[in-house]
Amino acid sequence: MEENLKLTCLHDRHVALGAKMSPFAGFDMPIQYSGITEEHLAVRTKVGIFDVSHMGEVFISGPDAERYINHIFTNDIRASKPGQALYGMMLYPEGGTVDDLIIYREFKPEHFLAVVNASNIEKDVDWMLQNSKGFDVKIDNQSAVWGQVAVQGPEAEKTLVEVLGLKKAPEIGFYEYAEGEWNGARLIISRTGYTGEDGFELYTDIKGTQEIWDKLIAAGVTPCGLGCRDTLRFEAGLPLYGDELSPEISPVVAGLSMFCKLDKEEFIGKEAIAKQKAEGTEKKIVGLEIFDRAIPRAGYPVELDDETEVGVVTTGYHSISLDRSICFALVKSEYSALGTKLNVRIRKKVFPGEVIKKRFYQTNYKK
Repeated sequence: MEENLKLTCLHDRHVALGAKMSPFAGFDMPIQYSGITEEHLAVRTKVGIFDVSHMGEVFISGPDAERYINHIFTNDIRASKPGQALYGMMLYPEGGTVDDLIIYREFKPEHFLAVVNASNIEKDVDWMLQNSKGFDVKIDNQSAVWGQVAVQGPEAEKTLVEVLGLKKAPEIGFYEYAEGEWNGARLIISRTGYTGEDGFELYTDIKGTQEIWDKLIAAGVTPCGLGCRDTLRFEAGLPLYGDELSPEISPVVAGLSMFCKLDKEEFIGKEAIAKQKAEGTEKKIVGLEIFDRAIPRAGYPVELDDETEVGVVTTGYHSISLDRSICFALVKSEYSALGTKLNVRIRKKVFPGEVIKKRFYQTNYKK
């Protein structure tokens, strides 16, 4: 194990289960247990559990909390009610992405929870603090004292009720959450998912997270690593920060401008996003299918027939659910229309493909 890697509160469980561990976002994380394919299919057909305790939990409160969040967040938090969550981004003034995140409106007035990507916790908190001048808010990074597990798959709701006794689970709608307790500690039960299937996230203290994990594993729920978390989110057309969103990739380039509410009075990056929407962008993230079983990995060039390079793969797999070779690619906008023929260079060979919709996989789950 690399020195200075952080460990989640479930690290010893992963090691005991024989997980393949690897550095991710500064943490020593499980990549797979039984195997990526087996874990992927468990989530698609039954239920799996992920350790996502590496994610960041930042609580924002105070008289100006709503106004402040609307200043740093692209979505319109005023549209949410207590118990609801919104997905969106924090942007640099030039339109690049600081991070994509989910903000929960708590049941207490002017109290919010921002859940941020593990690799960006310190950067995000610094950004929040830098942009809090003139707002009466408290920004409280509690990432170190909260654990989080994600229970994902068609049997997720049934599992929460039958194994954990969480009878509130069926009442929670998509992008909503409920408050509860686990052995006296605060428990947040949300239903956002990152796999394309039904799914819940359970946030509580360290001890409670360990107990919840142990109960679910004892009940036969499949432990899942970050390997299949990536294959699942990718098939569902969901971005990963650092691949499909970054300081260089704006929400408009990523095809996520619906989460940027330009009818708000202001937010950081609004002018840049409005200009990009009006004038177009030089590049776009597209979905691409390769007509071969070869795997288009991140970083592989995307070319025209005359070998002119017009883009690069950002994420690519031979899809487990669909048995097709597919990828996301950042390409010049003139080659982004559905049906455009493009080639991917995989090592020394060129494989023909075509631009398709980014949501490769459609779940049967009705949100």
